[in-house]
Amino acid sequence: MKTDESLSLSTSKIDDSTIRAAVVGVGYLGKFHAQKYKALSNVKLVGVVDIEQSQAQHIAQECQTQAFSNHRDLIGKVDAISIAVPTKAHYTVAREFLENGVDLLIEKPITSHLHEADDLVKLADKNNCILQVGHLERFNSAVLALNGILNEPRFIESHRLSTFKDRGTDVSVILDLMIHDIDIILNLVKQKVTGIHAAGISVISSHIDIANARLEFANSCVANVTASRISAKNERKIRLFQKDAYISVDFANHKITTVQPDNTSTSKNDIIPGMSIKEHCFTKTDALDDEIKAFIHSVKTRQKPAVTGQMGRDALEIALNITEQIQRNPMKMTGV
Repeated sequence: MKTDESLSLSTSKIDDSTIRAAVVGVGYLGKFHAQKYKALSNVKLVGVVDIEQSQAQHIAQECQTQAFSNHRDLIGKVDAISIAVPTKAHYTVAREFLENGVDLLIEKPITSHLHEADDLVKLADKNNCILQVGHLERFNSAVLALNGILNEPRFIESHRLSTFKDRGTDVSVILDLMIHDIDIILNLVKQKVTGIHAAGISVISSHIDIANARLEFANSCVANVTASRISAKNERKIRLFQKDAYISVDFANHKITTVQPDNTSTSKNDIIPGMSIKEHCFTKTDALDDEIKAFIHSVKTRQKPAVTGQMGRDALEIALNITEQIQRNPMKMTGV
């Protein structure tokens, strides 16, 4: 049962035309969140928080807002928060805001541990809070365009490869990169995962740097997912096969290629006889801007976000299962 105070807060979020927002953690990702909030006409950026006071002050000056060194100083002053602190701190910071009725957009992964994610989902529901997880690729124009093209995928193959960067190495490549594709695949297949087979290895960092996982679903769909942060090139692609089509999605170039039966084609020069190949290019959009606008829309309307806390929790569960399998049976590097 809601208290009068929590009900009053929820009502103010609906009726007030201006949402009071802030960002906790304004490093590489968080600073972009602050910039997006600052640019929105229906949002007042109350402040930014970072344990590095000089960084907080720098971003606060840039965004014409107030700098804080302690996130607790924002409680009672904000309606909505972006949390972009290191993953290990997600749970502690998020829980304190949810306990005080503040809506949250948490960068992925939602937490480090599954029980923490479960607790946040329950707490958000109990306190009638919006809980959105920052799986940014959901707002990629090519991914959004799959609606109406994709029906029932039977086999999926994804590759998310990146050159090495120091940023993100506080977690494994599974929680850093692969979890994007896990979330997308779960959303597309919409079936229970019945089997997982994984392999991976640590090469440069102290965590897993390259990993592959085979996901088996209740409807017999299979997904083969690969992620690497020690690649010689950057690549973000997913290929989907269904009964009547092969669909390739290029995240980086916002492009979809479809291969489908074409009974009208009689050319012997077709790459695949009897099949037509079509390429669809989509305007590159600002996915982070769209993500934050969607979050603010949910805060105002109280509608479920595009990526709910439960979805973030489900992607984390698969990612942790993959990680545990690899840690139990590590691959060995041997000399040539």
